[in-house]
Amino acid sequence: MSIEIQDTEGRGARLDVAPGPRDGPLQVGILVEGHSGRASWSCSPAVARELAAALVAAAEESEHARDADPVTVKARELLRGDVRDGDRVMTVEAVRRDGANVQVTWTSGGGRSWSQLYAAETDIRLRRRLRAGM
Repeated sequence: MSIEIQDTEGRGARLDVAPGPRDGPLQVGILVEGHSGRASWSCSPAVARELAAALVAAAEESEHARDADPVTVKARELLRGDVRDGDRVMTVEAVRRDGANVQVTWTSGGGRSWSQLYAAETDIRLRRRLRAGM
């Protein structure tokens, strides 16, 4: 199966997924080719199913998140995966609490990351709140 995909900046790429050879180990091959290179790996069918289920769950959450109103939380309550509300996508990569302060590492949709220090009680408006158990 081959799927044309786009990265966050609209550049095209291709995802190929195929079963392993009949006489080889029971594997699923995955290949991603795009403007910046090529990545390939293989996994068991069970892991491929987990990957597919995770993609479906993320797609459903993304679709439902558009309907939800933004939520405001205190900086001390941020979780990995929370997405900040605003013009640009900024996702929480890590949170380190240090008394009255919180250091948050953000990742942009373009792949850049940086850290910011907030007072623990600072209000942060989120576009999407990480769900419990993720």
